[in-house]
Amino acid sequence: MAAGPGRRRPIVKVGVVGAGLMGAEIALVFALAGHEVLLHDASADALERAIGRLRGVLDKGVARKFYTAKAADAALGRIVPVVDLGALADCAMVTEAVYEALDVKGDVLRALDQLCRPDCILATNTSTLPVSTLASYLSPDRRGRFLGTHYFSPVSRMKLVEIIPGFATDAAVVDTVTALLQDLGKQAIVIKDVAGFAVNRMLHALLIEAVKLVEEGVATPADLDTACRLGLGHPIGPFAMMDVVTSDLCLKVQQILHDAYGERFRPPALLKQRVAAGLGGGKGRPGWIAANENQQERM
Repeated sequence: MAAGPGRRRPIVKVGVVGAGLMGAEIALVFALAGHEVLLHDASADALERAIGRLRGVLDKGVARKFYTAKAADAALGRIVPVVDLGALADCAMVTEAVYEALDVKGDVLRALDQLCRPDCILATNTSTLPVSTLASYLSPDRRGRFLGTHYFSPVSRMKLVEIIPGFATDAAVVDTVTALLQDLGKQAIVIKDVAGFAVNRMLHALLIEAVKLVEEGVATPADLDTACRLGLGHPIGPFAMMDVVTSDLCLKVQQILHDAYGERFRPPALLKQRVAAGLGGGKGRPGWIAANENQQERM
């Protein structure tokens, strides 16, 4: 049997809704651990692109650092792309990993509530939205089997997962998901259900202050990245990180945190300006570091 680290539980069929960067790699880590995975997206093109990205992850050998070569080679064959949400009806666990907006996630959860079997565990990969708020889109009988599982990007390399029980989540469900994540090679920590949870609150406090330092002319993005890597021991600097995850997403998260906690999480004006100017980073777009490098080349 192909297995991820520490496998003790039997193979189960799991579903992932959303074939973006996070959803596709969540599907991958389940497949690497031997599970059958249904990866859903409404767009067949998005599913095709997702499988192509995952093939690149495996070809680069990233996953092989944590999983056996046999598991990595077989993983893609265990991921079945589906455009019909109804295909997930008999899954033992379904993870929602769609756009970080309450109405979008709510629509997906409402649909899953109607079609999934009664004992199915539903999880949301939200990074900031309170899980108990999302649980309100589910029927009362379903809420005990619903919780947050916040993965970190890239999921194939980052070991941490925040588990966030809602007000009604059964303790046994938390235990089951914690054990399952351990079998995937992940380290789970249980976090109180508050906006932003724990890691994003710490991270965005850092990101906001880093952008303010640039606004004030204290240091350049490149120098602040160097300071965090060499002075704080971080594997990546705040501006390089924003270029990877996109400043657009960072702004979205900070707006949610600002609504929840007030002034301390107000997004900096410079971040808003750069996002509006199309300098959010990500694939094919200039970001903090790339934009600075391009500007220097033109001087």
